[in-house]
Amino acid sequence: MAKVAIAVAGAGLIGREHIRVTRESESARLAAIVDPSPAAAEIARKEGVPYYASLGDLFDKAKPDGVILGTPNQLHVAQGLECVRAGVAALVEKPVATSVAEGVRFCEAVEAAGAKVLVGHHRIHSPILAKAREIVQGGALGPIVAVIGSALFYKPEGYFDEAPWRREPGGGPILLNMIHEVGNLRALCGEIVAVQAFASNATRKHAVEDTVAINLRFANGALGTFLLSDTAASARSWEQTSQENKSFATYPDEDCYVIAGTDGSLAVPTMRRKTYARKGDRSWWKPFQTGVAEMVRADPLARQIEHFCALIRGEAKPLVSARDGLQNLRVTEAIVEAARTGRIVETV
Repeated sequence: MAKVAIAVAGAGLIGREHIRVTRESESARLAAIVDPSPAAAEIARKEGVPYYASLGDLFDKAKPDGVILGTPNQLHVAQGLECVRAGVAALVEKPVATSVAEGVRFCEAVEAAGAKVLVGHHRIHSPILAKAREIVQGGALGPIVAVIGSALFYKPEGYFDEAPWRREPGGGPILLNMIHEVGNLRALCGEIVAVQAFASNATRKHAVEDTVAINLRFANGALGTFLLSDTAASARSWEQTSQENKSFATYPDEDCYVIAGTDGSLAVPTMRRKTYARKGDRSWWKPFQTGVAEMVRADPLARQIEHFCALIRGEAKPLVSARDGLQNLRVTEAIVEAARTGRIVETV
């Protein structure tokens, strides 16, 4: 079977990762790099593929099977619409848009055209997350009643110096990091229908939050709490526990989520399970049966490109549709609003 021709737009940090996984893919081949910067032209030369300064230039001269948009957030909708008009499948990095209103406009255009669009919430392709979802949705824990989550890490000062906009509203961990967690929690436990939040900038004293405490209400009645901070010396984050991103030190004894039902609980990503010996025979006086669920580890970005190729070939539907990406953004924006106003904010 011929490999699927993929152009990567954006040759920054995430774009270079997409270039890597496309080059290594069994199903895809790197067909072009699109980016106005001279550095991108040099990357294209080294990769031995055509270089284009814009999607317009690309579509005037060639029509790849798909385009990965690893460009700045504010370009996602405009460039996604270019792909829709050109009839080219698009993998749009998260967030799908910079606002819910923009995201709605994009979703409506995608759905009206019947376009093939995948949103780059790459963790949904994690085999760890897939296994946890299988356990939760399979009923082994009973009805879910509570979720505890965290994304606690320390961003060094250089992170802010190289991009000063990260010190300003919109550059904090809610919009940059929490959107990943929202996608994970929705995949594991269902729709989030309302949120509350407290935010603080007491440590870094930037114009944007550095620490947030969040309450979540799920459609199935479960409640959740989540702690988020980019100034916490802690390893309780997905990056530092899942062992999927080799750029991070990892701590295999740590978890970032605990999901509890009426019959048992699951810690993720260690996959440690605690369940009662007999269903229905439950008491805090009784001991749990303990174990670790078997799983495999794999690069979610590599699995994502294979899924994108399957989508292009008509063999799969998007695991993260434009509508899913929009809902992740909607919940994330609701957390911002809840922290700002002190109100409970509904998300559906």
